[in-house]
Parts: sequence; C-alpha cells; structure tokens
Amino acid sequence: MQLRFFPYELKLKHAFNLASSSRTSTPVVITELTSDGITGYGEASMPPYLGESHASALDFLSKVNLSSVKNPFLIEDILEYVDSIAPANYAAKASIDIALHDLTGKLAALPCYKMWGLNRDKTPHTSFTIGIDTPETVKQKTEDASPYTILKIKLGRDNDRQLIEAIRSVTAKPLSVDVNQGWTDKYYALDMILWLKEQNVLFVEQPLPKKLMNDAAWLKQYSPLPIIADEAVQTAKDIPLINDVYHGINIKLMKCGGMRAARNMVAVARSIGLKVMIGCMTETSCAVSAAAQLSPLCDWADLDGNLLITNDLFQGVEIINGKITLQDSAGIGVRRVENYELKIANYEK
Repeated sequence: MQLRFFPYELKLKHAFNLASSSRTSTPVVITELTSDGITGYGEASMPPYLGESHASALDFLSKVNLSSVKNPFLIEDILEYVDSIAPANYAAKASIDIALHDLTGKLAALPCYKMWGLNRDKTPHTSFTIGIDTPETVKQKTEDASPYTILKIKLGRDNDRQLIEAIRSVTAKPLSVDVNQGWTDKYYALDMILWLKEQNVLFVEQPLPKKLMNDAAWLKQYSPLPIIADEAVQTAKDIPLINDVYHGINIKLMKCGGMRAARNMVAVARSIGLKVMIGCMTETSCAVSAAAQLSPLCDWADLDGNLLITNDLFQGVEIINGKITLQDSAGIGVRRVENYELKIANYEK
C-alpha cells in the first residue's frame, strides 16, 4: 500500500464559540491509501483541546510505512502496527484507520455499514450545532437550521438562559445541550438542568469539568435528563471509569483513533448499559461520512461538522429531513470534489 498525506485548514462559516474558547478554523490532515489502483481517503481533524497539530500529525504519519503490506484486509494487524508507532496521536491514527476502511470497502465493492451487517434504516437524525453567540445571531442561526429536526446548543457562559429563550422564541424543536465543561458548581448545574427539562431538552453533554467526578456522579443521581460524557471519555479504557458518573458517552473518531476503536467503544458501552452518541469535530465530509457508517449502532448523532465549513474537499453522507441517509457507495461513501488537487496545492500554512 502507498500512503500520501497533506495538511489542510478548514474555514468555518461562523466563529465556533464554546464555553472557554473560540476559533474560526481547524487544522486537518488528509490521508490517501492506495492499493491495486484503488484509493481510500482518511482525515485527521485537530481542534486545540486534543493536543494535536499539523506538526505532530505530519511527524507521526511520516513514520508509518505500509509499503510492504500486500493485503489491506488485514485491518487488525495493520492498525496494531500503527498503534505501536507512538502513544496517543489519536487523530493521526484515525486518518489511517478511516482511509483503510474506505480502501477495503472499495476493494470489496461494499459500504462499510454493509460489511458490518448494519441496517441503514436504523440511522438516527443528526443534531445541528449552534455555537454561543448573541441572542439575535442565535435566532438567525436557528432559522437557518430549519432543515434539521434536532438542534444542539452550546452553553456554558453567563447568558445560557437568554440563549435558550431566544431559540424558543423562534422554534419548538427538541434540543440537546453541550456545556463543554462550562458549569463548575453541581448545584447550579442541577438547577439549570431542571429548567432545561421544561424547555424540551433531550440530554445534557459534559455539564461539569471532567475532573469533578464526584460532583458529576451526584448530578447523575438527581438529574431528570441524561448526562452524556464527551471530554470525560476518550477511548474504551475510560468507559468503565465513568459508568457511575454518566448515562452515556459521545464517541468521536478523532478522540479514540478511528472506526475500529469507535466500534469497540460502542460494544463496551452497550455491555454496561450506557447510551451511545456518535459525534464529530469540525471535519470534511470524509471523516463525517466515516462516522456515519457507525450511526445505526447509536442512540443519537451529532454529525454536522462538514456543514459548518466553507471549503469541504469531499462529498459524502447526506442528511435528508434531518436524518442520516446512508447510500450504497462503497467504503465510507465519499468522492473528491472536482478541484480537490488544486485546493490541496493552494493550501497556505
């Protein structure tokens, strides 16, 4: 197999405002794995909190040597080798994993979800994310999100109720809430959740800092809404540690290392009765479409990262009436945009 990789910078349509940060772009690395004239595509997306960067991903990928691999279907062996190169580097590893799954699916002429025996009729609706902003801007973003049946609202600052009220002034759609560790007091968090329940909120994601395990366990005991771990869980080994602290987990390919690792996380979570959400970072349609292949296994989905950018390099999974719609396209189901090579060549660091 031949490996190629390129740095790229995703440009956001709107500033992505969270409880403790704001950004207008996200660095990614695009990977290509080619065997027998067929190419699979992958992606590493690296928001700042992951601790990865163009430099770290390119350094890791430069150490990957797959030239002697004759059988790309030996996925376990190949990914075990990739894991052994260096610890962590989960987004960089995910870029290899995704490209490998795309390649083998194309060689087998099957979508990944069919190779796993999944039912595409069981895909959930995806939420559409609305970042922290002024009430007027949030109302406009809500109206722009009319094709989506569930909205994901970022909270965690001092105007949370005002933002929810602004949204409720223009829509009655169900909401999910992502606090990104923005609340620091468990009593305040519970008070907010009690209020949010009355606002037709489905669940609350990462309300407290991940280190406040005892407070989060207390909150789970009294919360009328499911509490979902995001920053508090990265890989399968973290799941047993948070079983008594959260009702479910948000799995992201960039956090855990790719599609193989994500499927393992689903299995572990289900074995101990946790709910499962499949999420994403700011990503092209490549990584989002890869995550979508897993969506029939999940209770909820937040796969909108490709919808938040202006310079996607791929076309892939479709959202129809808010529902993730998997097609019969082989692999992860993506194709390059016509000016893919030009966009890569013109990228400026």
